[in-house]
Parts: sequence; structure tokens; C-alpha cells
Amino acid sequence: MKIAITLFILFITSGVFAQPGIPIFLQGTWKMENKEIYEHWDVLNDHSMQGFSYKMKDGQMVVSEYLKVYQKEDEVFYTATVLNQNKGKGIDFKLSKKDSVYTFENPDHDFPKNIVYHRLNDTEIYVQVSDGKQRGFAYKMEKQTIQPVERDSSISNPNFDPVLADRFGGDDYGMKGYILVILKTGQNQSADPSLISSSFKGHMANINRLVDEGKLIIAGPIGKNDNSYRGIFILNNIATLEDALEILQTDPAIKNGLLDVELYNWYGSAALPAYLEMSEKIWKVNP
Repeated sequence: MKIAITLFILFITSGVFAQPGIPIFLQGTWKMENKEIYEHWDVLNDHSMQGFSYKMKDGQMVVSEYLKVYQKEDEVFYTATVLNQNKGKGIDFKLSKKDSVYTFENPDHDFPKNIVYHRLNDTEIYVQVSDGKQRGFAYKMEKQTIQPVERDSSISNPNFDPVLADRFGGDDYGMKGYILVILKTGQNQSADPSLISSSFKGHMANINRLVDEGKLIIAGPIGKNDNSYRGIFILNNIATLEDALEILQTDPAIKNGLLDVELYNWYGSAALPAYLEMSEKIWKVNP
């Protein structure tokens, strides 16, 4: 039965390849020259990265800010959320130049207005933080082969299982990228019972097939709402939104327009697929 049951109820009741705009060369941990100050970056999916800055003090890691780079349509943004500043809200900077030099700008911010990452080579970057004129500072950072974070006992996990972590393919935080699909009422308002029956029979068969292939791990209905939302999928091991859309066209209910979809990149626990084994042991009634 797997997770087809939930989508049957829904019916009767209602990698990491990054885009050119993303500075993927930042992935990893970088140390400021002559100081115990670091930045760590991870590529989450094809158009977003997440990181944080921290200091090492007495063998402990002290985080100072959280960082994010993401692509929205044709624009790329850098967001810095400094702890204990701006009421916890991030400040956005828009990419104005890229290649080996990534310049992010926010002319309306007091300071900084410009943040620049200059890739010198595979192991060195040069960072400039300024008001776009004379006020500012700059520093060189070197890529670390031994991660200070891994040596920090204050954040290490005594229960870490490297075999299990490798099995699920998560990052150092035990997380990975998925694709969230919101199913909603489609444009095809046909009342043809034959079309509806065959489409949703194929819909459920397709769900089971995707589960067996390891591409679908979550499905379920959404309660009554004003947005015509019907349910969700969470797709696994799909590289891009375009690939996900192509895969979803194998669902007859979607292909025939009875259901429509909205797709989003989503970041969650890499262990999420583990629940499927248990799900086969807890259903009691076959609908």
C-alpha cells in the first residue's frame, strides 16, 4: 500500500549541480588569515547555498552570523543574519557581478553596502566589505582541509553513525535537498467518470512506482482551504525542478489536467526516507 492510501483519501475527499549564478567555489570551511575566524558553506541544491561565520574561542565555536545565497528567477541574493542585530532579520544584497569576483550590493543599507568574494585560486579567497567608497575592510581566507567544526566537542554528535549517514547521503548537518510538490485542483473540470476513474487509478499506481524507485517519500492530503490545494509530494533524489516536472508527467491525473502542481526546493533531514519501512507495518485497513 505504501503511501498511496493517503492520496486515495485525497481523491475521494476533495545532486549537487549549481547554477552559474551561485558561487559554488565557497563550499567548505574557510579560515581568515592570522585569525581564528571562519566561514563554512554548503551547497543545498541547484540554486541555493547556506553558511555561517564563527570564531574559535578556547576550543569552542561561537557563531556570529548565518549566511545564505539563493537564486530567485534571474537574480541572485546574498543574505546575512547577524546575531543580536536587526531584530534577527536578514539583510539582502543583490548580485551585480560574477565570475571569479562575486559582488553583492545593497545601496540602501547603512553598512556594509558591498560584499565581495574574489576567488584567487582553489584554496584562497579575498573578501571585501565596504560602503562602496572609502570605509570598509578586507581580508584573505584559506580553505581548510581539516574542518575545525569537526573537532569542536560542543557541537559534535556522540551518536553519529557514519555508515547510516553515508546510506542516507546527508551533509554534515544530516540534511539534504528534496523537492516539495503541492498538488492542486487542475484546469480540467471534466465530469467524465471514465476519465476520472482511469486517471486516478493510474495516479495511485504511479505513486507506488515512484516509491519503489526511491523518488517519492512523502504524500498526503491537505485539508479544505481557499487555495485549491489538494495534497503534497516530497520527491527524493531528483536533481532539478525541471527533472521533477518531467517525472510528474508520468502521473495520469497530472498529465490529464485533473491535478496541477507547484514545485519548490526544500531542505530537510536526510533520514526522512527511513519512515517508509515502518509505514508498511502500521496500516490496518485496506481502503
